[in-house]
Amino acid sequence: MKIAAIEIGNFRKLQNVRVGISDQETVLVGANNSGKTSAMVALRNFLVERERSKFSLNDFTLSHWPAIDEMGRTWEEAKTADKKLPTPAWSPLLPFLDVWLTVAKSEAHFVQKLIPTLDWDGGHMGVRLRLEPKDAEQLQKDFLTAREEAKLIETADTDTGEETIKNSRNPIVLWPRSLTEFLQRRFKNQFTVGSYILDPDKFADPKHGRAEPQELGDNAVPIEGEPFKGLIRIDEIPAQRGFGQIDGAGEADEEGVATRASATRKMSEQLRRYWNKHLDPFESPDAEDIDALRAIEQAQKAFDDRLREGFADALNEVEGLGYPGVTDPRLKLSTRLKPIDGLNHDTAVQYIIQMTDGKSTVDLNLPEDSNGLGYQNLISMVFRLMSARDAWMRVGKAASITAVDPKMLIPPLHLVLIEEPEAYLHTQVQQVFIRQAYKILRNHNELQKEGSRLTTQMIVSTHSSHIAHECDFDSLRYFRRLPASGKGVPISGVVNLGSIFGDDSETKRFVTRYIKVTHCDLFFADAAVLVEGAAERILVPFFIQNQPNLKELNECYVTWLEIGGSHAHRLRKLIEHLGLTTLIITDLDAKNSANKSVAPARGANQKSRNATLGKWWPANDDLDELLDVESEKKIKEYKDHHFSIRVAYQCPVQITFKGSDAEALANTLEDALVMQNIALFSKDGGKGLFSKFKSAIDDSKTIDDLSSTLFKKIKTAGSGAKAEFALDLLEIEKPSMLQPPLYILEGLIWLATQLRQKQKDLKIATSETTVEEKAP
Repeated sequence: MKIAAIEIGNFRKLQNVRVGISDQETVLVGANNSGKTSAMVALRNFLVERERSKFSLNDFTLSHWPAIDEMGRTWEEAKTADKKLPTPAWSPLLPFLDVWLTVAKSEAHFVQKLIPTLDWDGGHMGVRLRLEPKDAEQLQKDFLTAREEAKLIETADTDTGEETIKNSRNPIVLWPRSLTEFLQRRFKNQFTVGSYILDPDKFADPKHGRAEPQELGDNAVPIEGEPFKGLIRIDEIPAQRGFGQIDGAGEADEEGVATRASATRKMSEQLRRYWNKHLDPFESPDAEDIDALRAIEQAQKAFDDRLREGFADALNEVEGLGYPGVTDPRLKLSTRLKPIDGLNHDTAVQYIIQMTDGKSTVDLNLPEDSNGLGYQNLISMVFRLMSARDAWMRVGKAASITAVDPKMLIPPLHLVLIEEPEAYLHTQVQQVFIRQAYKILRNHNELQKEGSRLTTQMIVSTHSSHIAHECDFDSLRYFRRLPASGKGVPISGVVNLGSIFGDDSETKRFVTRYIKVTHCDLFFADAAVLVEGAAERILVPFFIQNQPNLKELNECYVTWLEIGGSHAHRLRKLIEHLGLTTLIITDLDAKNSANKSVAPARGANQKSRNATLGKWWPANDDLDELLDVESEKKIKEYKDHHFSIRVAYQCPVQITFKGSDAEALANTLEDALVMQNIALFSKDGGKGLFSKFKSAIDDSKTIDDLSSTLFKKIKTAGSGAKAEFALDLLEIEKPSMLQPPLYILEGLIWLATQLRQKQKDLKIATSETTVEEKAP
């Protein structure tokens, strides 16, 4: 048995998304504000804290708020017209979480009350947890009553006959002005979570990252009781782990239904909880506890005797006052020793530091607060995972639960939620944690047996590319921001990265290895720039920093991928599924009919060797046609996915060279730089390629001569010389004097425009949301 997928709808930014759950670990990745936290909150509220009423009106997708207010207005209009009140139409607006399980027929006894039909023969089964009105008709009545009371006050005349409150110069704003405003105060009393069985035949595949959840009929009958009781144990390590805060969360449910880990960070606190649950010898003592109990009793007796001796004179003096009397009980001092008291202090857990003077070694002890936050956090999370596992497996005294009540079997499924484990951790420690976390959760004899039917699944949300790189590509779920449509608000989609390559295992292997080796942060960026080589990787950010019309790109989260034109197209499927705005800065790379690299020339029947230009965009390798492609035609729009890519390669430029105006054609970044900065490279004082380019300018009479000479010098230069040339350019006195090649400038301006539009959309949505929340 396992959880196959979770679908979330109408919950904050998550209007309709599916998160496929891997057999072991599932890692949620994506840029900031893409919906990862919303997904974890939905899992927490619906599964972990559903009985604690953590929901509010703010959990409804904001674009549904106008529809809620409109529903309230139709109720008012009907009541004013003395007509029958409309039936509340809540169903399309309600937040929900669908849990889809894969269950074998032999496991049917675990899910008896969740079986969808009599002919179910194993496979998928689904349960919807929906936030819904406790009584829709009563909610309608309560709202109309509140509105009626507000109207009576608004229209009432004062005793002095002055203007009504409604028409006064400073009108009083009376509550509630709308249904959403009514719910902001009365939500917890009006809403609850209902559970419903879903139809496996309607479990449809997502489209363009948007789930297709089945509709729940108005006559759907909720399941009585807790649907996952005895079936799934849920534990959580939240992002706010209480560093520097007082412990506040409760302990795990003994029945393993839906529990939240303690928010404390102190190891001593966690040890005390673990002791109480698994080790306390006073709870169901066994043979191993006898010696400990005997030692406690002997210590307690010795302490009692010492107390009586110490207080004997004081007690005799009290009795000498005539109290206690003959009929009054006499005073006796008695102690009660509890082993847990030994852990109930700030230095219960200490760290040992060894000091040596060359002859002997001394152990010095420091309290746990003296250690670094990163180490504390790592130890804390690891121990929580161990505690969650042992609580699930009923280790130690927890096994007495099953002994007392045989019906309390171990739930067959353990779901562990971990939010942002990278907090306070160094890169290497992040990687160690994610590599070991699942192993810790399965480190139990019963769980390691071959054929064990006890399943552990772990869901992790992260902003760390280092954690993402340590995970199997199939386990990554990418949360993608989708633009607002009309007057709506931005929402999110989810992409299962394990399925985007299909049967193309070679491309998948290349992309997976490339991302791991380069440690790129593609999954967390606002946009990507694919560059041809090391020189572009060095100089393009330099252009952005020193060109006034490009500086706004510094404010955006752009990831840089150094990948040549012969391989960039292999990232195509990944970028298309991520829907990530991408600029591809590549080379024209001309070749002749003999497939030899040559200097670019018109009318010479040349082709481009660049596979990205030929196979991806503009899907053409004819050099003459590539030179004449208009700037707008270098953009490929993916309307269904709401994003675009653009290629930037060397394009013809008109320059003046030795008194003549002519068209200059470049083949690589280096010769394009020379063509764009003839005056700069004509100066003395350079070295390496800089010096070679100056001599080429001096020796050439025409642009064609210069192009041919530059091609030869660049061809013989190695990649190291090109990188050194780029580094030398960083040292020029006035960086603004170095003009970027036209093709790069055009591409970066396009990228800045795209990101500016994205930010504008978000700002408009935020502004409209604010007005919407405040409007009557």
